[in-house]
Amino acid sequence: MFLFTVTKPGLRQAGALALCAVCLCGTVAAAVHFTGGAVTVSAAAVPGIETTQDIGTYFTGYGFDTDLASAAVDKVKIPKKWDDSFTAFNQIVQESGLDLADYKGKTVEKWTVLCPQLSTGDHDTYCVLLVYKAKAVGAYLLQKPSGEVTGLVTAAKASADAALEEGETVEISADAFPED
Repeated sequence: MFLFTVTKPGLRQAGALALCAVCLCGTVAAAVHFTGGAVTVSAAAVPGIETTQDIGTYFTGYGFDTDLASAAVDKVKIPKKWDDSFTAFNQIVQESGLDLADYKGKTVEKWTVLCPQLSTGDHDTYCVLLVYKAKAVGAYLLQKPSGEVTGLVTAAKASADAALEEGETVEISADAFPED
């Protein structure tokens, strides 16, 4: 058993984060060892979004690798009144099983992380997660500089189809796709 006492809150958080990282590495190593390298992660398994690592874990559940070093967070406000374009945007968000309707007028955190596997020389693709009180309320992919927004399920299916065409083995968690 370990006893870890630190009086400074910042050091305590850093120690807890380091301990979580060590536990996560051990868990992943054990899972890879005992499953023969096939590890399925579900976005639904993320109980609360509090750290950048939680953001990465969320998108890994949909099959997207993220560059956590590129993570940025902003505060954005969900409009109280929606026009047709925001309603269409919410439909894209709903692909991931989330809905912004309950958060009209609320200020949320907008986490943005680079998705290297979907980025090309012409554009960069970012995974975007909207978080309200440590709860994921919206998720989508954003291409820059075009500003095109894509739903997670649509992009995950397209990535899986492209990988199958190239003859790669693909395993996608059924939890990543909401039931119709």
